[in-house]
Amino acid sequence: MAAVKELIRTENDGTISFGDYELSEKQKLEDFENNGNLYKVKTYSELTKLERDGLFVYESEPGTAVTGFKAKKDGVEFTVSGKDDAQITVGLMEDTEYNVSVNGREIGKMKTNLGGKLSFSVELSGEYGVFVKVTL
Repeated sequence: MAAVKELIRTENDGTISFGDYELSEKQKLEDFENNGNLYKVKTYSELTKLERDGLFVYESEPGTAVTGFKAKKDGVEFTVSGKDDAQITVGLMEDTEYNVSVNGREIGKMKTNLGGKLSFSVELSGEYGVFVKVTL
């Protein structure tokens, strides 16, 4: 799955795609508008981070490419790819339990911390993306 060379873009279905794990040096893009929100992305081989209206949304270590990112009232869903396995953190409602699935396989219920962050790992090979769904 290819990195997002524009750093961030809006897809035809209104979702966003972001991140370029192939960059050797950090790049960022601010004030990207999508559905009335302003996004900021920072990305390179070691880290990919997304903020919406100044609030934390997504972070991965090492860097990843995310396509079809959709934030909903009950969670988020997206496809993620990268060269190596990644630790992903998403921003959700604080102190809330969510179901997390990767490629349709439930990996369990997880609870966000008081800051609303939920962290999990995904196995990535660089060749194919994995679909992640986090729901109440």
